[in-house]
Amino acid sequence: QQCVQVCPTGIDIREGPQVGCITCALCIDACDRVMNEIGRPRGLIDYATLEDCEREAAGEAPRLIWKTILHPRTVAYFLIWCSIGLGLLFALGTRSHTDLTVAADRNPPFMLMSDGSIRNSYTLRLRNMESRPRDMTIALEGLAGGVLWTDTIAKEQAAPEQTVSVPADQVRTVRAYVMAPGSTRSTDFAFRLTSLDEQGESDIGKTRFDAPGEKP
Repeated sequence: QQCVQVCPTGIDIREGPQVGCITCALCIDACDRVMNEIGRPRGLIDYATLEDCEREAAGEAPRLIWKTILHPRTVAYFLIWCSIGLGLLFALGTRSHTDLTVAADRNPPFMLMSDGSIRNSYTLRLRNMESRPRDMTIALEGLAGGVLWTDTIAKEQAAPEQTVSVPADQVRTVRAYVMAPGSTRSTDFAFRLTSLDEQGESDIGKTRFDAPGEKP
């Protein structure tokens, strides 16, 4: 009766499989221990398929454990899960560790400078997914004559490309100002973020440059 006494749900496993069983296997351990003490074969309580139970009831020898495990279905499941795991590892190993998002200011959409040029403002979020700080360049693409500077780079140093440092495993928010000649019309362009290390990873954030006389 040790198998009944150790059951945490209070069922009698001798009456067969029951809905209250939580498959903790405490009854199996207790039964096997008692069988060892009295010199009887182990396995009176065991995990078995209905097919194995029928074989044992007919007096046939139990199937070998490898034959129980190596079914076509289990092999197929194993191969499927291995392929999924390898796919995830490949995606993790080949993903870019650099990311850029761009949000344009809409109030106001643009400003006219004293020299006639047009300025737009943007919020850039530079993400460094490496465990080390990295220097990155922010460059303008598709905006003729455009230059940029940031909240930490003076307007006098405005250029089509700027270099910033992004801390390890962090997102750095950069306030960027883009200025183009007064003849510029509203147009789509992009910021390109490129890491200045051996990886040379890059990402593009597309946005729009707003100018007067046209709808944004």
